[in-house]
Amino acid sequence: MNTSDNGRATHWQSKTDDNGIVWLCLDKADGSANVLSGEVLQQLAEQLEPLHAKPPTGVVLHSGKDNGFIMGADINEFTTIENPEQGYALIRLGQQVLDKIEALPCPTVAAINGFALGGGLELAMACDYRLALEHAKPILGLPEVQLGIHPGFGGTVRAVKIAGVRAAMQLMLTGKPVTIKKGRAIGLIDATTTAEQWQQAARQLIDERPSPSRAGWLDRILNLAPARPILARVLQKQVAAKARADHYPAPYAIISLWQKHAASERTGYEAEARSIANLMCGPTSRNLVRVFFLQNRLKGQGGKSGQPINKVHVVGAGVMGGDIAAWCALRGLEVTLQDRAEKYVQPAMERAHKLFAKKTRNDKQRTEAVQRLRADVAGSGVPEADLIIEAIYENLEAKKELYASLEARMKSGALLATNTSSIRLEELRVDLREPTRFIGLHFFNPVAQLPLVEIVHCADTDSDVMDAGFAFVKRIGKSPLACRSAPGFVVNRLLTPYMGEALHLANDGVSLVDIDKAAEDFGMPMGPVELVDSVGIDVALHVSKVLGAAFDRPVPERLAEMVESGNLGRKTGQGFYTWVDGKARKPDSSGSYLPADIQDRLMLPMVNEAVACLSEDVVSDADLLDAGVIFGTGFAPFRGGPLQYARDRGIDEVVAALESLAARHGDRFRPHPGWQDLRSKLNNVD
Repeated sequence: MNTSDNGRATHWQSKTDDNGIVWLCLDKADGSANVLSGEVLQQLAEQLEPLHAKPPTGVVLHSGKDNGFIMGADINEFTTIENPEQGYALIRLGQQVLDKIEALPCPTVAAINGFALGGGLELAMACDYRLALEHAKPILGLPEVQLGIHPGFGGTVRAVKIAGVRAAMQLMLTGKPVTIKKGRAIGLIDATTTAEQWQQAARQLIDERPSPSRAGWLDRILNLAPARPILARVLQKQVAAKARADHYPAPYAIISLWQKHAASERTGYEAEARSIANLMCGPTSRNLVRVFFLQNRLKGQGGKSGQPINKVHVVGAGVMGGDIAAWCALRGLEVTLQDRAEKYVQPAMERAHKLFAKKTRNDKQRTEAVQRLRADVAGSGVPEADLIIEAIYENLEAKKELYASLEARMKSGALLATNTSSIRLEELRVDLREPTRFIGLHFFNPVAQLPLVEIVHCADTDSDVMDAGFAFVKRIGKSPLACRSAPGFVVNRLLTPYMGEALHLANDGVSLVDIDKAAEDFGMPMGPVELVDSVGIDVALHVSKVLGAAFDRPVPERLAEMVESGNLGRKTGQGFYTWVDGKARKPDSSGSYLPADIQDRLMLPMVNEAVACLSEDVVSDADLLDAGVIFGTGFAPFRGGPLQYARDRGIDEVVAALESLAARHGDRFRPHPGWQDLRSKLNNVD
C-alpha cells in the first residue's frame, strides 16, 4: 500500500504529460473498488489546490481499478454518523471538493471505465466532459434512493442541469442505472472511445473544447417557476403509487428540493446537504443501509468454493421446478428437466423461452440459453448431473420413492437436493445411502424475481455439501440463507400465521381488500389474501397442515373448501380474488368494520415466529434471519426485518402487545418463550 509522508494511504496519483495535461488517477489503496470516503475526498481536495493556483492545460480524472470508475460514497461511513450535523459536515466536504473540480479554469474530463454510481457519477458530472470506454459497458446511476437518501454531492442540482428534469428525476426517483447508449442520449456521456484510444480521446476533448452537455429547451421551460408545481404534482402522484412518504421519504424530498430550488447553484447545494443529512439519520435510511450490508452478508456466506456444479437435473416440471430449471439455464448451467410425460414438460419449456427472451441482450445469448435447457422425460441427464433437484408435489412417500430410483443412477459425488417447502429433511432422507449429503434448496415463486434460496440442512449434514450448496446458489445469482431442518423452515413458518390471521379477520367480518390494505399500509409488498392466491391455495393448505401438526394449530377450513372446489388462486383464475392476466381483480375498499389492532394481528405473529426461529436455532444469527425474511417474504425493508422492527418498537412493548392480543383473540398470539431469553441478544447487550 502506498502511503504519504504523514502515514496516510495514498489514493490519488497525479501525472503531468508533455502537453501540460494533469492525469489524476483514483486507485483506492485499501479496497477492490473505488469509493469516495472522507479521506479520498480530502486527498482529492489537496490534489486540486495547486491546480487552481497554476492551471494546467486540462485535467483528466480516471480510475486505477479495472472494474470501474467510482462505486459511490463510502457507505460504511454512513453508519458512524450520529446526528444531522455530522452528516451535513460530511456531505458539505464532498460538495466543496466537487465544486473545486467544476471551478477549475481549464477543461476537465472524467474517463469512465465501467460503473459510475452515486457519488461517482456526481463527481463525473462536476467535470466538463464525460468520456465512456465502450468495452467496459459503463453503467451510470444515482441509486441513493435505495438507501433512503438522495444524491448529496451536488447531484440533485447537476443532474437536472445536464440531463434535464425529466431524465434526472427518472434517475433519482427510481435509482435504476442506465446504459452508455441511454447516457449519451440524455447528456450524461459526451463521447465514447475504446480502451486503446481513451487517452487520445480525452486529449481531443481538452484540445477542441466542445460545448458541454446541457438540458434541452423543453426541460429548461419545465424548470421555470410556473411549470415546476405542475410537474411536481405529477411526479408526486407517480411516487405515491409505489411508496408512502412516511415509509420512504427520500423520493418526496428529491421532488421538493427541485420544486423549491430549481437546481439553483446558489441555494440548491446547501438545501441538498441539509435534506440528505436529515434523511441519513432517519429510521428509513438507517434500516435500508442495514439491509444493504445484510444482503452483502448473505451473498458472502460459504467460505469454500465447494465442488463445481455445471450440470443440473430437475425432476418436476411444474411452475416451481420448471422455473428453477429455466433460471439455472439462463445463468449458464447445462440443465435437463424431467417429468412423467412430454405434455407436462412442454409448458415449462415455453415459459423458459419467454424468460430467455426477456432476460437476454441479443439473439446469440438467447440461443445459447435455449440450448442449455433440454426436456428429458426419460431422465437421461441423471447419470451426468452434478446436482439433482427434486421439485415434485409435496408427498413424503412419492419423494422417497423417487430418491430410491435417482440414487441408483446418480454418479459418485453428485448432490441430491429437494425443493420441499415444508417437509423436514430427516423424514425425507431416512432411506438414503448417504443421508448426510442430502440438502434442501428451497426456492420461492416467482423464481426469476425473488432473490432468496433457503439452504436447508440437518445437524450432521456434510460441510462440503453445504459449501457446494452455497456456491451453487451464488453462481445462479441468488442469496443463500442456511437454516436448520424444521417445519416450514423460515419463510413459510413466518408467512403461515400471517396468511392464517387474514382468514381469522375475514371471519370477524373484515373485508378481504381491507385486510390486504392494512398489510400494505404496514409496508408489505402485497397483502396476505393476495399472497395466498399467488402461492396457490393448495400449497397454502399443505403448508398449514404441516405446521398445524407440528405446532398444534388448527388448519383454516376455508382453505380446504376452496381446494375441494378447485379454486386454487392465480393459477386457476379464481381464489379469494378473480385473476385476469396474472393480476388480481380487487373490489374497492368497503369502508366497513376495521379493527384498531388489525396491523398488529397481521404482523406480530410473524415477529413472534422470527423469535421462535432464532430461539430454536433454525437460523442462529439474528441479522441473517432478518435478511432472509426481507428477501424471502418482502417484509417491509424500511423496517429492517422483523427482529429489527421489534428492537425499534421496543421488545417490552411488542411482548405486551402480543399478550394483549392473546387475551382478546386466543393463544395463537401467545409470546414465544424465546422472547425472555433473547431480550439481551436482540438489544445487543451482553
